Amino acid sequence: MNNLFNNDFKFKKRFGQNFLKDKNILSKIIKESHFEKDSLVLEIGCGCGYLTEVLVENGYNVLGYEVDKTLTEVLKEKENKNFKVIIDDFLNRNITEDIKDYCFNKIYAIGNIPYYITTPIIEKLINSGINFNSIILMVQKEVAERITSLPNNKSYGSLTVYLNYNYDIKNIMNVDKKSFFPVPKVDSSVIMFCSKEKIKVLDELHFYRIIRKSFSQKRKTLKNNLKEYNFDFIKEILNKYGFDDKVRAEQIPINLFAEISNYLITKNC
Repeated sequence: MNNLFNNDFKFKKRFGQNFLKDKNILSKIIKESHFEKDSLVLEIGCGCGYLTEVLVENGYNVLGYEVDKTLTEVLKEKENKNFKVIIDDFLNRNITEDIKDYCFNKIYAIGNIPYYITTPIIEKLINSGINFNSIILMVQKEVAERITSLPNNKSYGSLTVYLNYNYDIKNIMNVDKKSFFPVPKVDSSVIMFCSKEKIKVLDELHFYRIIRKSFSQKRKTLKNNLKEYNFDFIKEILNKYGFDDKVRAEQIPINLFAEISNYLITKNC
C-alpha cells in the first residue's frame, strides 16, 4: 500500500477523512461481506485506495467514488481493468447511468462513510432502484447501535424502522478508533444490509410518514404524535397486540407500524 501519510497530505474535516490503515481488518471486512465473483462492487469514498486495493486483490470489479479532488492522482494511478474511479460527490451521481456499461451477476456497495452523511447515502442507495444484494458500511459505533436497535431500546427510532423495513441488518464487527488515521474520537462498526422480502404495505410514502410522525417527539405517546389521524382506528390495532393509549413509538415493532399504516389507508385517513 502506498503510504499517503508520508506525503504531507492534508486531511479534511469537512469530508470526515479518517482512513482505515490496517490491512488485516480490511481483509476481514471483505471476508465477512461474502461478495461473489463476477460481481460489481461500488466503493463509496475510496480515500487513498486502501480498501480498493484489497477488493481488487480479491478479484472484484470495483467502481469507486471519491469527493476529494486532491486524491485524484493517487486513485487514478490505481486504475486498471478491474477498477475505475469517479472523482465526484456520490450524492450527486446517477448510479444507474454510472453502471450501465458494466456486466455483472450481482451488485454490492461498500464504504467507510462519515456520520453526517450516513443517512443521505443509505437513502440514495435505497431509492436508486438498484437491487443491491448487500450494502456494507463502516459507521460510528453509536450509529450502528441505533440502526440495529430493537423495540424498547432508547436507540430505536424512525431511522431504525425505515432501514429495517428495507433490509435485514446486522453488525458484523466493531473497529477500534486506533485502527484509523487520523485517530477519530469514537470507535466504529461495520454493518451489513442484506436484501429481504419486505413487509407488505399498501403505500410506502404513507408508511414512512406514519413512522416519522410517530417518532417526532419521542417522549410523547403515539396518540399525541399521531393526533392528526383518527386514533380510534389506530387503537383497534394497538389493542389487538396488547398495547394501550400510553404506548410510545419506541415500543412498536416494524410489522405493527405497517399494519397501522395499511389500516388507516383502508379507512381513508
